[in-house]
Parts: sequence; structure tokens; C-alpha cells
Amino acid sequence: MDGVGSFGAGRTGSTLDPIAFAKQPQTILRVLSWIFSLVVFASIVNEGYVNMGSERLHCVFNQNADACNYGVFVGLVGLLACSFFFLLDYKFSSISSVKDRKKAVMLEVGFSGFWAFLYFVSFCFLANQWSRTTADKLPLNQGADAARAAIAFSFFSILTWVGLTVRAVQKYLLGTDMTLFTSEHMDGSAPAQPYPSNSPGGTTTGTGITGSVVVEGAADTYQNPPFTENNAAPTYQVPIY
Repeated sequence: MDGVGSFGAGRTGSTLDPIAFAKQPQTILRVLSWIFSLVVFASIVNEGYVNMGSERLHCVFNQNADACNYGVFVGLVGLLACSFFFLLDYKFSSISSVKDRKKAVMLEVGFSGFWAFLYFVSFCFLANQWSRTTADKLPLNQGADAARAAIAFSFFSILTWVGLTVRAVQKYLLGTDMTLFTSEHMDGSAPAQPYPSNSPGGTTTGTGITGSVVVEGAADTYQNPPFTENNAAPTYQVPIY
């Protein structure tokens, strides 16, 4: 995986190089998925319906409106999802909470795998309906190129979404580099700063005005607290006359 740290990203707030981000395999797959979804959606919307001598439009896929509706749905939602996850990838390194990063990666794994399956269904459904389309249902071969484009790019979309799923699983398995994050970062809160040391020979820690104070010296010797008196009773000598 590219990147070091929590789920493939670097330290929180690290500078992101746009050129390096654009060259990442995940970014390339995301852009290809966006283009393929756009082709599937636009092909059916623009030329997927034909007019056969009446005002009513018919779907080019065996006049089955469900085939066109399904292709439009998968292409449009895939297009929007690619835009969303592209922005999430770009902002991923700025997410400070490890738990939030884990949720984002799990969302990507689930959605990418599910959408690869939906594109597989789209490819099979559209190809099956196109094979059943006869010449009398599609006069002058209207919309044939759009139908073939929708089928072909549905197949290409299966490959890209499977690739995105694999990359997301790899990112999830990479897990968390705990050396980059404290327990406070796990919840997204800033780490608490310890009290500064005022002892020249050791470390002084305190819990407050009434708390205990521990002084660690080089020899770990016991020191009496200040303002204490010697418990030994003073010796009184009787004067000799």
C-alpha cells in the first residue's frame, strides 16, 4: 500500500502532494469508474429510448423499461459515489480520529463490493435483453450503438469496482500504526500536556495542591518535607555551682 500510518495515510495534518495523489492506483481506478458510469448513464438516457411512430418512447433493450431504468440507476448512483469517494480519498489524511478512518474504510469496502455486484447484474441483464431484441422491435437499428456501449462499459465497470474493493480491503488490513497515534487520538481529542519539571536533578510530578509530590533524584534518597521539626527532645543540662 502507498502511504505509511493509519489505514494507509500519514500523520494527521500532513501535506498531501496532488501529483502523488493523482498517480495512486486507487485514484486512477476511481477516475475510470467515474468515466464508465457516465458512459452507461449517458448512453441510455440519450439514445436508449426510441420512438416507433407514436409519442410513446420504448427502451431499446427488448422494449423492457426495467432494463433501461436499471442501467440509468446503476450509472447515476455510481457516478455520484465515485465523486464522493474521490473527495473522501483526498481528505482522508486530514481525519484525526482513527475510529473515523476505520469507519470510512469499512464504508468504502462495503459499497465498492456491492456496486461491483450491481454492475455484474447490469451487464447480464442488459446483454440478455439485447440478445432478445428483434429487428421489428428496433427499426433502422436505432440506438444500437448506445445499447452496445452500455453493455460494454457495464462490463468494464465490474473490473474497476472490483479493483477498488481490493484496494479498500488492503487499506483495511493495513490497520493502524499505533506509533503515530496516542490513546487520545483514538477519540479524536488533543493529547493532554504533562506538568513541566521544576526539579534540576529529576522529574517532579504532581496532582494538585493537596496531592502528593514525588521527587525522583539520581540516588533516589529520601528527603524530609520542608518546615518539619526534629522529633528528638532537646537535652537539658543542670548547671554545676
